[in-house]
Amino acid sequence: MRFRVATLNLEQDHKRWALRRELVIEQLGAVRPDVLALNEVCLPLRTAHWIRDEAKARCGLDYHLVQQTRVNGLSAVEGEALLARFPIVETGNLDYRARDIVALVARLLVGGAPVDLYVTHLIGSVHNDSLRLFQAQQLLAWIDGRDDVAAKIVCGDFNATLDMPSAALMAGRFAPTQTGPTAFTPLAGEDGEVTHPGRSRMDRCIDYIWVSGALAVVESRVCFDRASPADPALWPSDHAGVWADLEVA
Repeated sequence: MRFRVATLNLEQDHKRWALRRELVIEQLGAVRPDVLALNEVCLPLRTAHWIRDEAKARCGLDYHLVQQTRVNGLSAVEGEALLARFPIVETGNLDYRARDIVALVARLLVGGAPVDLYVTHLIGSVHNDSLRLFQAQQLLAWIDGRDDVAAKIVCGDFNATLDMPSAALMAGRFAPTQTGPTAFTPLAGEDGEVTHPGRSRMDRCIDYIWVSGALAVVESRVCFDRASPADPALWPSDHAGVWADLEVA
């Protein structure tokens, strides 16, 4: 059975969210994923709930929602989320116990076949990949402990290119569906300040859909990568997203 997965870091509610969210829904309607993984959902504004509700109202996409808040001081601020059109038979979560970062998993029934889909967002660090490597090791150990399904997908912002140890470790176990640039868009706030002012624009892939086991990649591209026609500084997020068409055996 063929199905479509997408992933996007939402950049919480920063930088003109009320305008950006319209681009998110518009471009979601063009991609029409069966499963959407979201990083940095804003909990006070219930942004994942808003996307779920508007996707149904405007695009006819009826999603189930799973969320996992971050821990400690960030537990009331942001989290990871998953929107899925498939039945969800099981969920779980992982606390990395490092910088309040978490992961979630949902076991989906895709055409009757169980598929485990993980959503996470590894710590951002410009120069030091060692903590991300530690988190990637924890993530893979957790996945190994749930080794009773043949199809596994990991989605999210890994804050690392494939030449870094953390992403290279993932690539030794999972295949990235694509490696086109996903970061960073020239998204600007109301004051005109561009996100990540010290970084180059769209020159690196740090957002991934990783696949393993009884899955084949049919096609994969970058998405949520179009600025507003009326405002070249308004984008869906400071990251582009990724979509992939997959086939499960």
